[in-house]
Amino acid sequence: MYAIAFTQNVLSGRWKYFILWYLKGTTRRYSDIKNFLGDLSQGSLTKQLRELENDGVITREVFPVVPPKVEYSLTEKGMKLIPVLDMMEGFGKEYGEQAKSTND
Repeated sequence: MYAIAFTQNVLSGRWKYFILWYLKGTTRRYSDIKNFLGDLSQGSLTKQLRELENDGVITREVFPVVPPKVEYSLTEKGMKLIPVLDMMEGFGKEYGEQAKSTND
């Protein structure tokens, strides 16, 4: 049970699933992540990114240029979460339409 709670804690947060999924397979700049997520405040995004970085699932690289350039990518630990996200996506594709049509 502890293992599930630990994983849930790493992924807890409204945007973390989307951030990890968006970083899947490529490095992204902060502005790219912000644009992808749309209506999200800078503070909220920064908080989610810092938590993911503190949990060791993403890395943050700051380039010494003006204007500042910051890039994020998945760590090896973060890559291990991708199959979990892929299964969640598959579940949503399979059952999401059923739930949507049932609620309509």
